[in-house]
Amino acid sequence: MTAHEGPRTGRTYDAVVVGGGHNGLVAAAYLARAGRSVLVLERLGHTGGAAVSTRPFAGVDARLSRYSYLVSLLPRKIVRDLDLDFRVRTRTVSSYTPAERGGRPTGLLVGGGEQRTREAFARLTGSDREYRAWRRFQALTGRVARRVFPTLTEPLPTREELRRRVDDEDAWRALFEEPIGVAIEECFTDDLVRGVVLTDALIGTFADAHDPSLKQNRCFLYHVIGGGTGAWDVPVGGMGALTDALAAAARAAGAVIATGHEAVRIDTDGRTAEVAYRTAGGQGTAVARHVLVNASPQQLAALTGDDPPPPAEGAQLKVNMLLERLPRLRDDSVDPREAFAGTFHVAEGYEQLATAYAQAAAGRLPAAPPSEIYCHSLTDPTVLGPGPTALGHQTLTLFGLHAPARLFAPDNDAVREELLAATLAQLDAHLAEPLADCLATDADGRPCIEARTPLDLERDLWLPGGHIFHRDLAWPYAQEGTGRWGVETRHPNVLLCGAGAVRGGGVSGVPGHNAAMAVLEEHGA
Repeated sequence: MTAHEGPRTGRTYDAVVVGGGHNGLVAAAYLARAGRSVLVLERLGHTGGAAVSTRPFAGVDARLSRYSYLVSLLPRKIVRDLDLDFRVRTRTVSSYTPAERGGRPTGLLVGGGEQRTREAFARLTGSDREYRAWRRFQALTGRVARRVFPTLTEPLPTREELRRRVDDEDAWRALFEEPIGVAIEECFTDDLVRGVVLTDALIGTFADAHDPSLKQNRCFLYHVIGGGTGAWDVPVGGMGALTDALAAAARAAGAVIATGHEAVRIDTDGRTAEVAYRTAGGQGTAVARHVLVNASPQQLAALTGDDPPPPAEGAQLKVNMLLERLPRLRDDSVDPREAFAGTFHVAEGYEQLATAYAQAAAGRLPAAPPSEIYCHSLTDPTVLGPGPTALGHQTLTLFGLHAPARLFAPDNDAVREELLAATLAQLDAHLAEPLADCLATDADGRPCIEARTPLDLERDLWLPGGHIFHRDLAWPYAQEGTGRWGVETRHPNVLLCGAGAVRGGGVSGVPGHNAAMAVLEEHGA
């Protein structure tokens, strides 16, 4: 924030955006570019929310995407519309999953060309059957992706409208009507292949493959439709490069971004709203025709005085590391620079995932905690400064599954350390050297590793229950109470533009875009 930025006393803004995360910045930029007067109130001393890059290790010039890592759901339309200086790079490898078969280390490398992937499936499973099934399943999800993804920045279709748009009854049944476990078990026979497919249904979502709520299906859908392809790309410069570009675009269009301004109450009569805020130096009120809340549904309810939604619960362990070198693998047929460039699956066989879920649901830490890992710096070396680059250092990011917040309630610090040790032990089982031997050290001689539980995310980022999507993801179609754009609330001039909106979750900007469109549509762009 520059020195002169802040709310102007006595001014009525066209829109006040509460929260300067990526969705709030998208909304602010769209509205400001349309000629609306916009004020963004951000509690922290910087913008970006969970989509930030930081240097977490003392004296080490490594700028890590601390909380969110990859980009898939951000429409190119938003990048073009807002003229963002932001790029992504495609990972050369989709995934690698180590395994042991017949007493020998092996694994499944997906990527590097069709022939190489086919050979990897055959080497692991003994035939072409699973590879052919993989290709058929990819074709099914690809058809859905191409038809559903463009709808995310349009008014919500009805369920039947979306079904007609998908125009594939087999795909509709597999993804929208039956638990995703049914389709996976029908298509695949190999346990490891089944698990690799299932993981897309479990990111930030605590569920079994056959959960009758189908929340795992909703998670799976959003993880395979991004960009119309389902590809997950690396943000050049780290995730903070996106939110820095969004803040720059909003400011360039005339939006005022006031950091260190915490909104504490919203009063509205449906036409005009007053947003009370506090700062280190006092308090104030901003008046606006519309308020767009880039925060959780729980925080929205607290601001407006409405009844809170049901509690949310996150279920992941996030770990950031800096390595002196990538560890050698027991499977010496794969170069670590390829294995870690994509998503490296650990303890994510189909039965392992089911067992881990059952243990966590029963209140115990999983005996074999599942996780997935990737190295940002292999695809985008710009996140490392000259020093770490010259030394050959690499980043490593781990996302642990089936770690619900309830498990950490007795003693967050102790359980964090216990789960981290167990998770890294699962990785070490597939390495030719302990990961601990590869960790870089910071200026104080401490290993460059940090872990965050759901309770840590709730404390630091106000994510309800540490839920990275603010609540379970919703189907991308209209249901009772969702409104035209999926951002509406019971207050006509108060909109929800955070991850908890319909079609929210992930680093997408979609709720921000849709909230801005709702405002512009109401008054004419």
